Amino acid sequence: MTALGSVRLLDGRVSFRLHARSVWVCGAILVVTLGALVTALVVGDYHVPLGDAVRAVFGESTRMAELFVARRRLPRALTAVLVGIALGVAGAVFQSLTRNPLGSPDIVGFGQGASTGAVVVLLLFGGGATQTALGAFAGGLVSAAAVYLLALKGGAHGYRLVLVGIGVSAMLIAFNNYLVTRAELTDARAATVWIVGSLYERRWPEAVLMAVALLVLVPVVLALSRALSVLDIGDEGATALGVRVEPTRLVLIVAAVGLTAVATACAGPVAFVALVAPQVARRLTGSPGPGLVPAGLLGGALLLISDLVAQRLTSPGELPVGVVTGAVGGVYLAWLLYREWRSGRG
Repeated sequence: MTALGSVRLLDGRVSFRLHARSVWVCGAILVVTLGALVTALVVGDYHVPLGDAVRAVFGESTRMAELFVARRRLPRALTAVLVGIALGVAGAVFQSLTRNPLGSPDIVGFGQGASTGAVVVLLLFGGGATQTALGAFAGGLVSAAAVYLLALKGGAHGYRLVLVGIGVSAMLIAFNNYLVTRAELTDARAATVWIVGSLYERRWPEAVLMAVALLVLVPVVLALSRALSVLDIGDEGATALGVRVEPTRLVLIVAAVGLTAVATACAGPVAFVALVAPQVARRLTGSPGPGLVPAGLLGGALLLISDLVAQRLTSPGELPVGVVTGAVGGVYLAWLLYREWRSGRG
């Protein structure tokens, strides 16, 4: 099983079958994302006509249009899409590995670890944007290693990984809050906005960093997508089918943690995108397996639209995008609970 279809060997030849519904869903998500991207370029406190916005992308418009479109809005919008893709793919990987809908990076502590790394650099060492991003990346890797090692006994999988991650996440949240309460008011405000997750003032360096991370890590995840699907049946069954369980799981975790850490370094620990996108994508496509491509595309669309709402909801000011995604995630969780209650399982 791949991201959009299935692969079979027939008489020594590879047969690839696409799932039509998955293709249509991905196409629809791309259309929505493109519409949101165009909206992000033209809408704002300084309105730019569509024609001027398109010319500004190629450096052929007025200086004001180029300032607002090419230097501010376009890199921010692309960063939102790329961060959303990274979180969507990472969430699909972790939910599939743990076989648990709550097994997303922001729930099991990896996002909070990245947040802790950034807050430590920002508040204790007075680091700038680059140092804070590096701290977030290092914090995400360290927290992921801690969760993995603590859950390793008997195989780092399933509920053990989720429960250990939730415990680590709770401790990291408490530590972050302690640091914020001990900081100066100005630093505390900056750290609080960063902890919630924000795309404010994101420029081309963040967009380029996210693009490089996706180009390096997403192919690794896609190459192991069939093994990831096989792991759904359990370790014994996967071993019987020839999957090297622990090495495969470790590579997938490292790749997904890398995507989460870079995304957090660029936008902060944006809540619920990694949790919601894979589940909604799976419901839309109706196909089995982790659904990596639909989850990534939906994550990009969700974060870009959420950022547009965050910018315009309280204009001329703006909300951190994490506030909007948190609200969306809360509504989704409430709907899930209601659905479970109606079905008699809640």
